[in-house]
Amino acid sequence: MAKSLTYTIFISLICLLITLTHSFSTETPTDRRILVLLDDLALKSSHSIFFTSLQSRGFDLDFKLSDDPKIALQRYGQFLYDGLILFSPNTERFGGSLDVAGILEFVDSGKDLIVAADAGASDLIRSVAAECGVDFDEDPSAVAPVLFKGIGHSLNPANSLVLKVLSASPSAYSANPKSKLSTPPALYGSSISLVSVVQARNNARAVFSGSLDLFSNKFFKSPVQKAGSSNKFAKSGNEQFVTELSKWVFHERGHLKAVNVRHHRVGETDEPAIYRINDDLEYSVEIYEWSGSSWEPYVADDVQVQFYMMSPYVLKTMSNDKKGLFHAAFKVPDVYGVFQFKVEYQRLGYTSLSLAKQIPVRPFRHNEYERFIPTAFPYYGASFSTMAAFFIFSFVYLYSK
Repeated sequence: MAKSLTYTIFISLICLLITLTHSFSTETPTDRRILVLLDDLALKSSHSIFFTSLQSRGFDLDFKLSDDPKIALQRYGQFLYDGLILFSPNTERFGGSLDVAGILEFVDSGKDLIVAADAGASDLIRSVAAECGVDFDEDPSAVAPVLFKGIGHSLNPANSLVLKVLSASPSAYSANPKSKLSTPPALYGSSISLVSVVQARNNARAVFSGSLDLFSNKFFKSPVQKAGSSNKFAKSGNEQFVTELSKWVFHERGHLKAVNVRHHRVGETDEPAIYRINDDLEYSVEIYEWSGSSWEPYVADDVQVQFYMMSPYVLKTMSNDKKGLFHAAFKVPDVYGVFQFKVEYQRLGYTSLSLAKQIPVRPFRHNEYERFIPTAFPYYGASFSTMAAFFIFSFVYLYSK
């Protein structure tokens, strides 16, 4: 019995180790494990184009029914997956230990999330969305632009992290088409969001769609004609839209990393342990963007470095060489204390960068000041003239008759 228990524990630890070795790395944002929760396993075939697209880009998809009693996002304090796809809009309760709090903890840890709803979205799915600043319409919506069928939602204005990706036309409104309107609709025009995204402060990303059919093979392959136009297209833009959206949410687009942070005095190469006031220094950092297969140099003209102590004493926009190297040169302020080199970079659609490096700044030593300070020449002159006048007065007083 003891041997059997030991063997079981050993096998469990081996499985966990294999899982962790395939976990997300900032060095390689692909090759990640994604848990896909479905209302019906038939969605695997009806939405196969979308799933195949993910698998072809190196993602390992684990399909489960949303009420599977074995569902678990973490084991022994470690997350088993790098992303979560909820294609289960009608689920009232998840199986296993998964709940709203568990999903929020998953996102708070920096993992990614895709949520697709429809007209029958459950309170559970609405709760997950609401916690991220997305409020799905309570009334089943008649919003059905070409190749979108589902419900609209509004964004919480207090949440600055949620953004609208796909919105309804200015003439659209959200209401039940089977009932007569007695009051103006709560959602109308471009304020109706159909697909929204959230990027948390820890760079976790989430997508909320009011339509599960948006990801289906049927909508991918359907012909489309724009309203009021005679132009017809043999295939909709759903596949391209959803593919690019999934690349963003799983960090295949807009994912930045910073390496080789350096600073030194002008004319030197070694990083000093301390600077002196009024030193001329150089600061540099290399920033790269993940292209989906490799790291490419990031090119931008809005990356700034701060020389910071309680508040920024220096704020400098860095130049770049188009090869990923960002550089700035400035003079240490005439204030001593403990400073920080800080780079706080936030750009829409990109992961944020937060770099900080502490460095002390000392005043001049007693033997480092100038021997004669030009601004003190009047005082020097006054001192010497006083001494000369006293000498002349003494001489005249002692030797005059």
